[in-house]
Amino acid sequence: MPVSEAYLDITDEVCPMTFVRVKLKLETLAAGSRLTIRLNGGEPLANIPRSLQEEGCQIESLTADEQVYRLVVTCP
Repeated sequence: MPVSEAYLDITDEVCPMTFVRVKLKLETLAAGSRLTIRLNGGEPLANIPRSLQEEGCQIESLTADEQVYRLVVTCP
């Protein structure tokens, strides 16, 4: 079965809304889906990966993308 792909850009959001937006997106995805999140450094970069791991997501990659970061996770 092919893996579902989703994308979310939270670069215009500030904490705590960054994780609220991510959590709402996760709720729409099927188990095993891959979510790519575009986020800023600072608080989002420090908090989003940790919070996603606490939710059971697997971090696949975290890379710099120009002035922001690209985080790819697999949903539980």
